[in-house]
Amino acid sequence: ELFVQYLATYSYKHGRGKEKNALTYSDLSHTAEECETFQFLADILPKKILASKYLKMLEKEKRDGEVGEDDEEDEEEEDEDETVDQDVGS
Repeated sequence: ELFVQYLATYSYKHGRGKEKNALTYSDLSHTAEECETFQFLADILPKKILASKYLKMLEKEKRDGEVGEDDEEDEEEEDEDETVDQDVGS
């Protein structure tokens, strides 16, 4: 209880809570990101993003992942070619 009270009080004082006279989720997530004491909560209290932005991020990661996988496959094929060349030369 004391921990939750401290988190809420800290977030209220250092966020926009005083302006709005309310504690918001964005105050809590900002505290989790910015305050070293609460950084372990960053995964639990992530910043809110729009679904469209999230879908774009996933799409970009998928494209980057596919490009990275293609590069790895090319490197593996080159390694196999070198091994075959060495075997033939022996």
